Amino acid sequence: MSMQPTDLAVVNDIIQRHAANPTELLQILREVQASFRCVSAPVMRVIADALSVPLTQVQAVTEFYNFLSNDPVGRYDIRMSDSITDHMLGSRELAEYLCQRLGIKAGHTREDGVVSFHFTSCTGLCDQGPAGMVNGLALSCLDHARIDRIAELVNAGTPVSEWPPEFFQVEDNIRRASLLLEGAFEPGAAIRKALMNGRDAMFNELDQSGLRGRGGAGFNTAWKWHFCYEGPEEDPFCPVDNTSSERFVVCNADEGEPGTFKDRVLLNSYAHEVFEGMTVCAALVGARHGYLYLRGEYLHLHEPLLRMLEERRRLNLLGANIIGQDGFDFDINIHLGAGAYICGEESALIESLEGKRGTPRNRPPYPVTHGYLGKPTVVNNVETFMAAARIAVNGGAWFAAQGTDKSKGTKILSVSGDCERPGIYEYPFGTTIAQILADCRATDPFGVQIGGPSGTFISTHEFDRKLAFEDLATGGSFMVFNQTRDVLEITRNFMHFFAHESCGFCTPCRVGTSLLRNMLDKICEGHGTPYDLVELTHMAKLVRATSHCGLGQTAANPILSTLERCPDLYEKRLKAISFEPGFDLDGALAVSRQLTGRNDAHAHLEQVG
Repeated sequence: MSMQPTDLAVVNDIIQRHAANPTELLQILREVQASFRCVSAPVMRVIADALSVPLTQVQAVTEFYNFLSNDPVGRYDIRMSDSITDHMLGSRELAEYLCQRLGIKAGHTREDGVVSFHFTSCTGLCDQGPAGMVNGLALSCLDHARIDRIAELVNAGTPVSEWPPEFFQVEDNIRRASLLLEGAFEPGAAIRKALMNGRDAMFNELDQSGLRGRGGAGFNTAWKWHFCYEGPEEDPFCPVDNTSSERFVVCNADEGEPGTFKDRVLLNSYAHEVFEGMTVCAALVGARHGYLYLRGEYLHLHEPLLRMLEERRRLNLLGANIIGQDGFDFDINIHLGAGAYICGEESALIESLEGKRGTPRNRPPYPVTHGYLGKPTVVNNVETFMAAARIAVNGGAWFAAQGTDKSKGTKILSVSGDCERPGIYEYPFGTTIAQILADCRATDPFGVQIGGPSGTFISTHEFDRKLAFEDLATGGSFMVFNQTRDVLEITRNFMHFFAHESCGFCTPCRVGTSLLRNMLDKICEGHGTPYDLVELTHMAKLVRATSHCGLGQTAANPILSTLERCPDLYEKRLKAISFEPGFDLDGALAVSRQLTGRNDAHAHLEQVG
């Protein structure tokens, strides 16, 4: 099928604006999706030819990301968050009501092509849900009245730009501030201080601060940046041009972990400091190019961030000869994701930056020596770069004065769930979970999920535990559940999330997460037996031990942590029999019996456990 000349002109214009650069493939596909509501086969061929990449690569990338589609979505593409915190606020019932009002089924496009409706894993608005998106833009605080109005606007054909602005209002909800969230500094102050101190002194300040990566893994930031500055050692198995001085700085703003939304707030209100931290890093490691990888759900932040980058260029804080320093050239581009949780893993993020599927790489080598385009690359999250900027201004001792011996400084939490004051809280490491629950006014808490679905579930008797790398480490998600919540249903939601978000690269995760989901469904629906519980435990440990990357290695955590703390809740769901098949073999033969007209005893099969 050939393309219309006008459509071809639009596609070629998109390609040329990205200089026909293969690393820009995902950005090109995003713009094509926005222009045509799908990425069709003819368009894929045009893109493949223009970028000189295999057609199979274009197809694979299109199929990998949730926000790209081979089939047209509606002119109003509505998606509602399927996160557990949205469930707790009635999102499923609201979704059903919206579908009724629009005359549509979930997961489909209406016959007239006007509107489509899908669930999405999490929109990063857990503190102001139920939440959703329309054409990529965030919709907050949904209720029946807003659903009624949205249905009216869609059916009237009202452009999204003319919808009530309050529908798109996203609040910061900062409830507690400390080292990072209190006060501000003048743009450029961190860069000037870093250049005045010099590279060695700044590395010493970072080392003294004890700053560790705030994404959850907690690697020492000073060491990480120094490894990137030193570059790769000679390695016969991983040849690299050691004479090249090219380095890259990447800010990971793909916070796809359900229950996490702190990066959204930092990029909304503290983006100058985040970009300043990236620039300080560039000065230390010798990088000339930086990227902010912004999750697709934060499209509403894209234009404001672009304007801020332009402002920093006008202030001579980005570009050539930054603040008059000859040879200090560094600039930042924004790369938008397209709905893939796995791209929060740093090597998968780099693959995505290069215009590929977000498949995690084998490690070693690590990104600090072989990262973006095979060059030394620093990848840190939003909070880490912001902290580095504050440390450059105030010094390492200032930061290290708070926290514990092994966990210096503070941690920013995204608090949601059963509490009166959801939002952003910043605490010194070493703060107890009980203190956090008191501050957010948790209502009769039964348990807390620390670190999102991939983290740890703790119950009432553990609330004296502490927020720290040596105790409860977290990327920032803090979900509260009260005594009325069904722990198994929460775990079930998490397992559906992991099965959906698996990149499919390795068999233990691709198959294992689906098996865990199915086993848990069986138990939750009242068909589980003691045998199934044993198999569930065995499979969870197998997936954790054999998966390729962090997604699979942590996917079983919801099952294993709740089994450890609440075994009685699982046992109450079990049937008394020793085994019940998960597949009804006799039922599967019903069509055959109908076709043959037989219903005698010999036409039935009995399964014996």
